[in-house]
Amino acid sequence: MLDQAKDDLIYEIALNFIPQIGPAICRNIVGYAGSAQNFFEMPAGKAAKIPRISQKLLSFRSKKHEYLRSAEEIIQACQKKNIEIVTFSDNNFPIRLKGLDDCPVVLFHKGNINFNPPRTVGIVGTRNITEYGKSITKKIIEDLAPYAPMVISGLAYGVDIEAHRNALSCNLPTVAVLGSSVDQIYPSAHKSTAQSMLESGGILSEFPPGTIMHPTNFPKRNRIIAGLSDALIVVEAAKKGGALITAEIAYSYNKEVFAVPGNLQATYSEGCNNLIRSMKASIYTGPKDLEECLSWSKDSPKDNGTPTWDLSKFEQEDQEILLMLQTKKEVEIDSLALLLNMSVSTLAIRLLNLEFEGFIQALPGKRYKLKRP
Repeated sequence: MLDQAKDDLIYEIALNFIPQIGPAICRNIVGYAGSAQNFFEMPAGKAAKIPRISQKLLSFRSKKHEYLRSAEEIIQACQKKNIEIVTFSDNNFPIRLKGLDDCPVVLFHKGNINFNPPRTVGIVGTRNITEYGKSITKKIIEDLAPYAPMVISGLAYGVDIEAHRNALSCNLPTVAVLGSSVDQIYPSAHKSTAQSMLESGGILSEFPPGTIMHPTNFPKRNRIIAGLSDALIVVEAAKKGGALITAEIAYSYNKEVFAVPGNLQATYSEGCNNLIRSMKASIYTGPKDLEECLSWSKDSPKDNGTPTWDLSKFEQEDQEILLMLQTKKEVEIDSLALLLNMSVSTLAIRLLNLEFEGFIQALPGKRYKLKRP
């Protein structure tokens, strides 16, 4: 079993790092073939029938041994550097990412990351943070502490690092998504903070060991921050910048996006004000905004007895449904179908079965919530 799991991992990594094979096509291939290994080993005629696959991509199969060797080297490097790997096919892969069209296939991480916590909030903004931005970031984290969310950001200068450090001060788990590999901390000045985050959070990246920071990596990093966040708060941002890209991505994912309004003459409030003006973000005035949008309460999910079940006995699709319901107080069926990338008809059948078995409760308005175990 262990050998098979290792083989599966090698093939998944190999497939993921074939040139020009993005996350969506990679997942499409695995969905059709059944596994990455099957794709490499199936007859050429059958592989050619995979939807959305080109002859150029098929030709890369002739270099199978080269990609497998590279994958083994990546795994060995991770073992030497105490880097863990989670793939899309793993049960503990972030459920918040699974429904995204551009969901990463492989994540490399360090620390003690709960990939499916009850609540998450992303906090981003300019690298050129002002004193106002620092005080607001600190207040946001302190005000959110009673809700016990995981705080997600990018470890960059400015708002990012303030978010991580204040989360640590408030004993909140915090995760940094990097635009480099997790063994190439950028900026290096934040290594000590990253190390402090490992106990109850951590650092993660979709880039393999040895990948240095490059500007082209940041949009990929930003989409993961957006995808992992139940809500995204932009504290300060100029007219252009990475924080606005993250906000745009979160908006496209139908996430709750908030922006802190600022002085009309302040350069680093212009981006926030524009997000609000364009109605791509709501005004952030305090934690009540999240409480109303996400049905949060001040009781810690852990202390409040958030319903949890032993998911190992459920089918994969039912696991994903229950995990998603664990992150929400209640959710409407159409929204749940969108989050899970599942048809409403298929979801309705599974919800009905889970309701009959006593795991979930149907509410008025086609809404559902998890029952207590």
